[in-house]
Amino acid sequence: MSTEKKIDANKPNWKRLLNYHSIVQQVPFLLFLAILAVCYIYNGHYANKTIRDINKTERAVKELSYEYKTMKGELLASSKQSELMKAVEPLGLKELIVPPIILVDSSQSKAE
Repeated sequence: MSTEKKIDANKPNWKRLLNYHSIVQQVPFLLFLAILAVCYIYNGHYANKTIRDINKTERAVKELSYEYKTMKGELLASSKQSELMKAVEPLGLKELIVPPIILVDSSQSKAE
């Protein structure tokens, strides 16, 4: 008979695990697991949102980079001497053929 009791003691007693008292004891643990599940789901959604925001920002940076390069090329092309001559010609301005005259202050040369 002692061997039968040992065998019965090793078997899980399902009625004992499913009674009201044992279920009430497990409620805090089940709530903890539920909170962990909610945090896990929230973390997944937050990560996806962050990835979408990063991708939007990368696209915007790439677009601004293209715009910058285009504007820089246009500026370099328009700042060439030949392009400047074409731009100021309607105003009546022309390129100097004779180099400018350098004016020297005569009072400084006497002081030295």
